[in-house]
Amino acid sequence: MGIPDVKEISDKVEQYAKKHTASYIDAVVKIAEENEIDIEVIGKFLGKPIKEKLEIEARDLNLIRAKKPKLPF
Repeated sequence: MGIPDVKEISDKVEQYAKKHTASYIDAVVKIAEENEIDIEVIGKFLGKPIKEKLEIEARDLNLIRAKKPKLPF
């Protein structure tokens, strides 16, 4: 396999997440494994929209702190 590009990997993540109704976090891990990309490096191959979706999921799961406190409504 050649060097993957951002669009290719981001599209694969998006397709996997939708097809399997998986979280973006799970989709990124699966695509990294399938393409033999180190999980610590895959961020370089993800576009901004995917990174934003990952950040939202991480906040919702309390894996990272929200920049601004969110009201529950």
